[in-house]
Parts: sequence; structure tokens; C-alpha cells
Amino acid sequence: MPSRRAAPTGRTRAGRLAHHHPAHRRRGRLGLFSHLGPGLITGAADDDPSGIGTYSQLGAQFGLGMLFTVPISLPLTAGVEELAARLGLAGRKGLAALIKESFPKPVLYAAALLVTAANTFNIGADLGAMVASLRLVIPIPFLPLLITMTAVLLVLEVFVAYHQYARLLRFLTLSLFAYVAVLAVVHVDWAAVARALVVPHLELSRDYLGGLVAIFGTTISPYLMFWQASEEVEETNERPAGERKVTRQRVRGMRADIILGMSTGVAIMFAILVASAFTLGAHGVTNIGTADQAAAALRPLAGPFAGLLFALGVVGTGALAVPVLAGSTGYALAEVFSWHEGLSESFHAARGFYVVIILSMLVGLALNVVGIDPIKALLYSAALNGLAAPPLILLMLLLGNKKRVVGKYRSGVWSNLIVGAAFLVMAGLPILFLLQRA
Repeated sequence: MPSRRAAPTGRTRAGRLAHHHPAHRRRGRLGLFSHLGPGLITGAADDDPSGIGTYSQLGAQFGLGMLFTVPISLPLTAGVEELAARLGLAGRKGLAALIKESFPKPVLYAAALLVTAANTFNIGADLGAMVASLRLVIPIPFLPLLITMTAVLLVLEVFVAYHQYARLLRFLTLSLFAYVAVLAVVHVDWAAVARALVVPHLELSRDYLGGLVAIFGTTISPYLMFWQASEEVEETNERPAGERKVTRQRVRGMRADIILGMSTGVAIMFAILVASAFTLGAHGVTNIGTADQAAAALRPLAGPFAGLLFALGVVGTGALAVPVLAGSTGYALAEVFSWHEGLSESFHAARGFYVVIILSMLVGLALNVVGIDPIKALLYSAALNGLAAPPLILLMLLLGNKKRVVGKYRSGVWSNLIVGAAFLVMAGLPILFLLQRA
């Protein structure tokens, strides 16, 4: 990671750091929770508009039949993100840079290409869903709203100081609670929900297996792995020089952050699956392609307030997820080509990194302008994520056991078991889906 940009006149570096991490001033009282931030943002970004559309479709189509994946998804996604965070924290480099050092270049190029393509389609689908959802609330023409929204997100990510931008992303995680509020205004049979959580409902149909592929592919997405590792590096470099050493307390704090973030993301998945099952599915609405379609369909079934909450939640989560998607592409390609990188760098110091972010969002905007089917964009993104996730998880598993990479913070038995299980799930389900006859 290159040197950071100089502190503004009148504010010392220590002062900026205290402002960025107010918890540093009360470390003695907060202990483990002084490092909360990157994991919380990652967990919240996991519930992007494309993910919301996926969960809504599966809840509407299968009712509570997918709910048993919730307690399975939490340890798997937390284990994978903990490994990504530990690689960034102990390895002091982003994920692409670590892969570049340890594996042949074709492996690196393939991983970066798949993630870049998947992220681009995902950005396009998310921007389209955000604009369509906001138009349910404010009737503004699609194209001007799309351009305005993209421009605002670009300005925030490229030109706002890192500590302020990170704080904004943390604030946007509150938008997720719109989906918890939706549960409060719909009728739910909680006894049936409890049974569905602990008793797996399994089918060998192609549609059901495709749903399992989609739900795990949405919760364990490659772009989150790149983002998490690089953000740990960013957070480390934003600390005073004397506080950058990796300690067991910092690793424990990172794990607490990951657990909180992933628990939040999976809890929102649970809320959307349940709300969709008892509204859309219960009324025979089983074909939901995007998040804005789910918001529109909820209005006559669960009341205008539920539809409004759902729509505003899509906008808030999209405003959080789109910069994460573009940022993860920027980190990956900057590390592939050894460019300066980092959201705490100025545009001049990390031009290539920021140009990638800008181009990612502009291509996503263009996909909506040329009229690409949003459902097809989601399918392309899901397919590319499905291809990229298993080999990427395997590479991370190998890196986490290299002393040369992470020193004494190598993966333990539990980490290897959980991440290994995630690899088997992500590799095995698509194979079962392809082998199953339509």
C-alpha cells in the first residue's frame, strides 16, 4: 500500500485518526469493539438490491422452504470473511496482491477477470433497482434519476475524505433495518418459521437446486472477499504508526466486527425470506425478478407502509453496495497491475485505482441506458460469481495456512473446517444443479 496523503493543515495525523476511530479514545472501555467497521460494512453490502431481489424471489417461490439455509449461511460466510480479513490484517496486502505473490499469473488474471465482470453486471442491476425503487416513491424520469444517482455515488467515493466516507457507509447500514420493520407490519406464523429454521426442506428439482446455488452465491460473494481484505489494510494504514502492529486484541476485534457484520447481513436475509413467504408467496405471487418488483408487489398485499419501507431499503442498501462493488474491482485491478490504491489516497496519487471505480459505475449506468434486461444482468452476475467463488475460496484457504503470508496468525482447525465446508458447498451445489435433469 502506498504512503497516505498528507494531513490537512491545522489537523494532526493523530487528530484525524481519533476522528476516524473515536473508539481509539476509549479503547480501555470498549476493548474488542474498538475495531468495528469494515466487517459491518461488508455484511451490510452483502444485502445489495440484487441480493434482495434473490431473497424475495426465493421466499415467494418456495415459502419457508429455504429458511434452513440461514443458520448454515452464517458460519460459512463469517468463516470466509474472517479469513479474508485476517489475510489483509496479517498479510498487510489486499487479496489480489497476496494471490499475485503466491500463485501463477494466469490464476490471478482469471480471478480478477471473473470478479470484474461479475461486479460490473451487479452494479448495473443494482443501479437499475435503486432507480426503479425510488421512482415508486418519487415519480422522476428514469434516465435523469439514474445519471444523478450514479454521479452522487461517484463523487462520494472518489472525492470525499476516507474517514468521512467510511462513516457514511457505516451510517447507510441502518437502511437494512427497513426489512426488519417490514416484518412488524405483516402477519407471520412464528411457529412455522421456527420449524423451518431447524428442519431442512430438501428437493432435488432443478428449480430448488438453482435456488440453493443462488442463495449461497449471494451470501458468499467474491467481491466481498476482495473488499474485506483491502479495507483491513486501509484501516491499518489509517492508524498512528505505533498502533499498526497486529496483536491478538486486534484480531479478536476484527473477529467481533466480522461476526456482527455477517450476523446483520444474514438476519436481513432471514427477514426478507420470511416477509416474502407470508406476503408474496401466500398470495400466489411467485415470479419476482428484481428488488423493485418485490417492493411494488408488496404494496397491495402488505400495505403501502411495507412497500415504502421495502423500496427505501433498496435505495439505502444500493447506495452502500454499489461503491463496495466498484471499490472491490478497483482494489483487485490495482493490485494486479501494481498501481497505487486506496480510498484514503487522493485521485492524483491513485489515478488508476479511481479510474477503474469510475469506469465500473459508468459501465453499470450504460447497461441500464442500452436497456439490458435486469434479470439477465442478475443471472450473468450470479453465474460469474458462481465460477469465481470456489477457486477463490480455495486460494484463500491455501494462503491462510502459509506462515510466510500471515505469520503466527495462520488458520486453525475451526477456520479450515468452516472455510473448507464453504468451498464444498460453493463447488458442489452448481455441480448438482448441472447434473439434475430439468
